[in-house]
Amino acid sequence: MESITGIEIYPLISLIIFFSFFVILFWWVITAKKDYINMVSNIPLDNQNQSEL
Repeated sequence: MESITGIEIYPLISLIIFFSFFVILFWWVITAKKDYINMVSNIPLDNQNQSEL
């Protein structure tokens, strides 16, 4: 790996992408509306009840 020129930038890019993803995800979780969270959390239960009919 040391013989490849310019390879030292890839770990930095990976860290920036990883950090950005989790910061955006954390921001979305904090700002999400509680009604939306409750609706989405009930989707598996709603689908199960409909398949039994």
